[in-house]
Amino acid sequence: MAGVAIPSVILKGCDKAMPLIGMGTSSYPPADTETAKAAILEAIQAGYRHFDTAFAYGSEKPLGEAIAEALRLGLIQSRDELFITTKLWASFAERTQIVPACKMSLKNLQLEYVDMYLIHWPVRLTEVISRTPVAAEILRPLDVKGVWEGMEECKNLGLTKGIGLSNFSCKKIEEVLSIAKIPPALNQVEMNPLWQQRQLREFCRAKGVHITAYSPLGANNTKWGDNRIVESDVLANIAKARGKTTAQVALRWAQEQGVSIVTKSFNKERMKQNLQILDWALHSEDLEKISQLPQRKGLNLASIMGPHQLVLELDAEV
Repeated sequence: MAGVAIPSVILKGCDKAMPLIGMGTSSYPPADTETAKAAILEAIQAGYRHFDTAFAYGSEKPLGEAIAEALRLGLIQSRDELFITTKLWASFAERTQIVPACKMSLKNLQLEYVDMYLIHWPVRLTEVISRTPVAAEILRPLDVKGVWEGMEECKNLGLTKGIGLSNFSCKKIEEVLSIAKIPPALNQVEMNPLWQQRQLREFCRAKGVHITAYSPLGANNTKWGDNRIVESDVLANIAKARGKTTAQVALRWAQEQGVSIVTKSFNKERMKQNLQILDWALHSEDLEKISQLPQRKGLNLASIMGPHQLVLELDAEV
């Protein structure tokens, strides 16, 4: 099927190259199965081959159905053409629960393996929850050694091609690296022109941990995001001068920082536009203007779990 060819990156300890632009499947409010499935099929036709999901998003089953449908329709010839990322939810972040949690995600996805399995947040919940925020008494610090051993077991069993982290600070990544037999391939974090993550990026580069940027457009139209990027005058002026959209400028900026991107749109045209960032470059003066933008984090764990002491301490880590 005709679509944009997306370059890939080789990840440490991962048995498969990862396309540098992926489609996120988290939506707010959550999309119904048919809407999500139709959007994923559109994305495959547009050229997307990397799809990002998580147990917590409730999008594993629609993604699994879409993959099965894409194979039936001949949009892809083999599941191996796709790179699928999912995440260990905090309710299962305990040594004995990790392999069963990964198998549960595989069942939802109708897959024998995923390509990347990430620890969703550096915290543990002692209960399965149906809503947030949560009570302070069910929050626990993450047993980094035990949980990472469970992640390594998933890799050794062939349930995933690679293992990594999400929302981890430099301090927490250092903890993982100090005990890891298999190092984390990547850290998926919020990153965009208004939250540039310079210190974390430098740290990860030095340690050989790839960065994947989520909310590269600021997660507009979600309860945690805002319109600071899509309505940024600086980005809009650069876009106008270059004949691009503001979103394309923001995505191209991230791509030029050497990170991969997970962008989320169920809109067919925006989906295509989000891939049209590979055959042009920002000028040095554009990059200088973007480097001067005021910085503010959009998504804090406290906004999800509640402003509990443990959570506030994690949010304060760089």
